[in-house]
Amino acid sequence: MGRADMRAVYVEHFDSERPLSGLIVGTQPNEAPREGLCKVQVRASALNHHDLFSLKGIGLPEKSLPMILGCDAAGVDEDGNEVIVHSVISTDEWRGDETLDPRRTLLSESLPGTMADVVWVPRRNLVPKPPELSFEEAACLPTSWLTAYRMLFSVSPAAPGSTILVQGAGGGVSTALICMASAAGYRVWVTSRDSRKHSLALKLGASQAFDDGERLPERVDVVFDTVGEATWQHSLKSLRPGGTVVTCGATSGPAPSADLNRVFFLQLRVLGSTMGTRDELGRLAQFLVQTGVRPQIDSILPLEQARDGFQRMLDGKMFGKVVFTH
Repeated sequence: MGRADMRAVYVEHFDSERPLSGLIVGTQPNEAPREGLCKVQVRASALNHHDLFSLKGIGLPEKSLPMILGCDAAGVDEDGNEVIVHSVISTDEWRGDETLDPRRTLLSESLPGTMADVVWVPRRNLVPKPPELSFEEAACLPTSWLTAYRMLFSVSPAAPGSTILVQGAGGGVSTALICMASAAGYRVWVTSRDSRKHSLALKLGASQAFDDGERLPERVDVVFDTVGEATWQHSLKSLRPGGTVVTCGATSGPAPSADLNRVFFLQLRVLGSTMGTRDELGRLAQFLVQTGVRPQIDSILPLEQARDGFQRMLDGKMFGKVVFTH
């Protein structure tokens, strides 16, 4: 590794069928991609489905290759401050909610991502890391945990004490929803096709766990759906009249049938949610400090073993976040 190189995990080419064939654990130039960015020495990064999508060529143009992967990071800035990196990159002139900027991107789309020794970001994207959180815990927050925080506390209309359903118990967003909602006083139900994940979800604070598609004892106030096509019909059928489904993704497909008859007849609401703001990321960190809630970490691996973490996500074996140490 030359003086101007750094360790990095990046996508070299796309393969929709064998996404890990384009994954390289190697080195990349340690250079600022453009002027006006500040350097963060990454201490920990975390894996998201967005990284698998990038390996498949979803949302990333071929002209951007090679691209360093990773949206999540915690580290130390140029002044020695411990920081969490907010991964939503808004345009310089944008003011207000960064997620509403029509030209926004995420790290690893227009700017190189976080799975490297160094990440370069606008200074406005840095949030102080509370000393109570480890770098590994803080690295879990900027994507899945922030997404869950916004879904639960900014987008969902349900107050604490309500009954909510979380579809798919094992992913980063789902485990974050279970942990935060139970700590905030919601009655949390979850679904999974994996009985092992049932018991793990109950340990995180879920009240009951059900098989995928199982009829519930009663209808719920809000369903949180990150899965899409495979769970969409069950999500709508699980809502009480006037209930709400909050969706932030569609990992199984876009659910082409919206079942509009059910939506309008039962006056259901469908609300979309994407990531979260820098201010919400700061509040999320303080929520963890105040409640003692901590991210569910599936495994912690050195950056050199990133391929093992990607394989674990691809195989659907993870429960919580896969974190890489740098």
